Amino acid sequence: MKRRIILDLAVTLDGFIEGKNGEVDWCIMDSEIGFINFLNQIDTILYGRKSYDLWGQFTPEIEDTETEKEMWGLVHSKEKYVFSRTQKGTDNKALFINDNILEEVNKLKNKPGKDIWLYGGASLITTFINLGLVDEFRLSVHPVILGEGKPLFIDIKQRLNLKMVNTKTFSSGVVQLIYHMNGK
Repeated sequence: MKRRIILDLAVTLDGFIEGKNGEVDWCIMDSEIGFINFLNQIDTILYGRKSYDLWGQFTPEIEDTETEKEMWGLVHSKEKYVFSRTQKGTDNKALFINDNILEEVNKLKNKPGKDIWLYGGASLITTFINLGLVDEFRLSVHPVILGEGKPLFIDIKQRLNLKMVNTKTFSSGVVQLIYHMNGK
Protein backbone atom coordinates (compact mmCIF):
# COMPACT_ATOMS: atom_id res chain seq x y z
CA MET A 1 0.00 0.00 0.00
CA LYS A 2 1.23 3.48 -0.88
CA ARG A 3 2.43 5.64 1.99
CA ARG A 4 0.14 8.51 2.90
CA ILE A 5 1.02 12.11 3.58
CA ILE A 6 -0.66 13.29 6.75
CA LEU A 7 -1.02 16.93 7.66
CA ASP A 8 -1.19 16.80 11.46
CA LEU A 9 -1.26 20.07 13.30
CA ALA A 10 -2.88 22.24 15.92
CA VAL A 11 -5.17 25.05 14.84
CA THR A 12 -7.15 27.67 16.75
CA LEU A 13 -10.91 27.88 16.46
CA ASP A 14 -10.49 30.85 14.13
CA GLY A 15 -8.13 28.92 11.86
CA PHE A 16 -4.66 30.10 12.87
CA ILE A 17 -1.62 27.85 13.26
CA GLU A 18 0.53 30.54 14.92
CA GLY A 19 -0.04 33.87 16.58
CA LYS A 20 1.08 37.04 14.80
CA ASN A 21 4.57 36.77 16.35
CA GLY A 22 4.84 33.06 15.66
CA GLU A 23 3.65 32.14 19.14
CA VAL A 24 2.27 28.66 19.80
CA ASP A 25 1.82 29.06 23.56
CA TRP A 26 -1.93 28.40 23.10
CA CYS A 27 -1.19 24.86 21.97
CA ILE A 28 -2.18 22.33 24.63
CA MET A 29 0.12 19.33 24.99
CA ASP A 30 -2.64 16.84 25.74
CA SER A 31 -1.35 13.29 26.29
CA GLU A 32 -4.86 11.94 25.54
CA ILE A 33 -4.48 13.03 21.91
CA GLY A 34 -2.11 10.10 21.39
CA PHE A 35 0.64 12.04 19.68
CA ILE A 36 3.20 9.35 20.53
CA ASN A 37 0.98 6.82 18.71
CA PHE A 38 0.90 9.15 15.72
CA LEU A 39 4.71 9.43 15.77
CA ASN A 40 4.95 5.64 15.74
CA GLN A 41 2.75 5.56 12.62
CA ILE A 42 5.19 7.72 10.59
CA ASP A 43 8.86 7.39 9.69
CA THR A 44 9.41 10.58 7.68
CA ILE A 45 8.78 14.29 8.37
CA LEU A 46 8.53 17.04 5.76
CA TYR A 47 9.47 20.60 6.74
CA GLY A 48 9.61 23.98 5.10
CA ARG A 49 12.99 25.61 5.71
CA LYS A 50 11.79 28.14 8.29
CA SER A 51 9.97 25.46 10.28
CA TYR A 52 13.03 23.25 10.08
CA ASP A 53 15.29 26.05 11.32
CA LEU A 54 12.94 26.57 14.27
CA TRP A 55 11.99 23.00 15.16
CA GLY A 56 14.10 20.59 13.12
CA GLN A 57 16.83 20.34 15.75
CA PHE A 58 14.77 21.40 18.77
CA THR A 59 16.06 20.03 22.07
CA PRO A 60 13.76 19.88 25.09
CA GLU A 61 14.89 21.56 28.30
CA ILE A 62 16.01 19.54 31.33
CA GLU A 63 12.82 20.55 33.17
CA ASP A 64 10.49 19.41 30.38
CA THR A 65 8.34 16.38 31.07
CA GLU A 66 9.43 12.84 30.25
CA THR A 67 6.60 12.69 27.70
CA GLU A 68 7.97 15.73 25.88
CA LYS A 69 11.47 14.25 25.92
CA GLU A 70 10.12 10.97 24.55
CA MET A 71 8.18 12.87 21.89
CA TRP A 72 11.21 14.87 20.71
CA GLY A 73 13.37 11.74 20.78
CA LEU A 74 10.87 10.08 18.44
CA VAL A 75 10.65 13.16 16.20
CA HIS A 76 14.43 13.23 15.82
CA SER A 77 14.58 9.51 14.99
CA LYS A 78 12.64 10.09 11.75
CA GLU A 79 13.95 10.70 8.26
CA LYS A 80 13.62 14.42 7.51
CA TYR A 81 13.19 16.28 4.25
CA VAL A 82 13.37 20.06 4.05
CA PHE A 83 11.82 21.99 1.17
CA SER A 84 13.82 25.11 0.40
CA ARG A 85 14.29 27.26 -2.66
CA THR A 86 17.72 28.38 -1.46
CA GLN A 87 19.35 25.85 0.81
CA LYS A 88 20.92 22.96 -1.06
CA GLY A 89 22.41 19.59 -0.27
CA THR A 90 22.02 17.80 3.02
CA ASP A 91 23.15 18.33 6.53
CA ASN A 92 23.67 15.20 8.59
CA LYS A 93 20.08 15.36 9.84
CA ALA A 94 18.00 16.16 6.76
CA LEU A 95 17.81 16.02 2.97
CA PHE A 96 16.94 19.19 1.09
CA ILE A 97 14.51 19.29 -1.84
CA ASN A 98 14.64 22.42 -4.01
CA ASP A 99 12.39 21.76 -6.99
CA ASN A 100 10.27 19.11 -8.76
CA ILE A 101 8.25 18.84 -5.57
CA LEU A 102 5.47 16.73 -7.11
CA GLU A 103 7.92 14.25 -8.61
CA GLU A 104 10.17 14.04 -5.53
CA VAL A 105 7.25 13.56 -3.13
CA ASN A 106 5.63 10.92 -5.32
CA LYS A 107 8.95 9.06 -5.36
CA LEU A 108 8.94 9.22 -1.58
CA LYS A 109 5.34 7.99 -1.36
CA ASN A 110 6.19 5.01 -3.57
CA LYS A 111 9.14 3.93 -1.41
CA PRO A 112 8.33 1.30 1.21
CA GLY A 113 7.82 2.68 4.69
CA LYS A 114 5.34 4.13 7.13
CA ASP A 115 3.22 7.22 6.64
CA ILE A 116 4.74 10.68 6.17
CA TRP A 117 4.06 13.70 8.37
CA LEU A 118 3.72 17.03 6.60
CA TYR A 119 4.86 19.30 9.42
CA GLY A 120 4.64 22.69 7.70
CA GLY A 121 4.93 25.71 7.67
CA ALA A 122 2.06 27.45 6.05
CA SER A 123 3.48 27.98 2.56
CA LEU A 124 4.64 24.36 2.27
CA ILE A 125 1.19 23.20 3.38
CA THR A 126 -0.39 25.42 0.71
CA THR A 127 1.95 24.01 -1.96
CA PHE A 128 1.14 20.42 -0.97
CA ILE A 129 -2.61 21.04 -0.92
CA ASN A 130 -2.51 22.74 -4.32
CA LEU A 131 -0.49 19.83 -5.75
CA GLY A 132 -3.02 17.34 -4.34
CA LEU A 133 -0.37 15.68 -2.18
CA VAL A 134 -2.17 15.63 1.19
CA ASP A 135 -3.97 12.33 1.81
CA GLU A 136 -5.17 12.95 5.35
CA PHE A 137 -5.88 16.07 7.39
CA ARG A 138 -5.59 15.58 11.17
CA LEU A 139 -6.48 18.89 12.75
CA SER A 140 -6.51 19.37 16.49
CA VAL A 141 -8.79 22.35 17.03
CA HIS A 142 -7.89 24.20 20.23
CA PRO A 143 -10.43 26.09 22.33
CA VAL A 144 -8.92 29.51 21.67
CA ILE A 145 -9.61 32.42 19.33
CA LEU A 146 -6.47 34.43 18.54
CA GLY A 147 -8.00 37.12 16.34
CA GLU A 148 -4.87 37.36 14.20
CA GLY A 149 -1.92 35.24 13.21
CA LYS A 150 -0.83 32.87 10.47
CA PRO A 151 -3.86 31.18 8.90
CA LEU A 152 -3.81 27.47 8.10
CA PHE A 153 -5.46 27.76 4.69
CA ILE A 154 -4.22 30.53 2.40
CA ASP A 155 -4.00 30.73 -1.40
CA ILE A 156 -5.81 27.43 -1.95
CA LYS A 157 -6.46 27.23 -5.69
CA GLN A 158 -9.49 24.97 -5.83
CA ARG A 159 -12.26 23.57 -3.71
CA LEU A 160 -11.41 20.33 -1.91
CA ASN A 161 -14.13 17.90 -0.94
CA LEU A 162 -13.07 15.91 2.08
CA LYS A 163 -14.44 12.82 3.73
CA MET A 164 -14.84 12.92 7.52
CA VAL A 165 -13.19 9.82 8.99
CA ASN A 166 -13.14 10.49 12.71
CA THR A 167 -13.68 13.07 15.43
CA LYS A 168 -12.50 12.89 19.01
CA THR A 169 -13.12 15.27 21.88
CA PHE A 170 -10.60 15.50 24.71
CA SER A 171 -11.02 16.71 28.28
CA SER A 172 -8.65 19.61 27.56
CA GLY A 173 -11.26 21.01 25.18
CA VAL A 174 -9.30 20.03 22.07
CA VAL A 175 -11.33 18.43 19.28
CA GLN A 176 -9.47 16.33 16.73
CA LEU A 177 -10.92 16.14 13.23
CA ILE A 178 -9.64 13.59 10.74
CA TYR A 179 -10.50 13.90 7.05
CA HIS A 180 -9.37 12.01 3.98
CA MET A 181 -9.17 13.47 0.54
CA ASN A 182 -12.16 12.12 -1.34
CA GLY A 183 -11.26 8.99 -3.22
CA LYS A 184 -8.10 8.26 -1.17
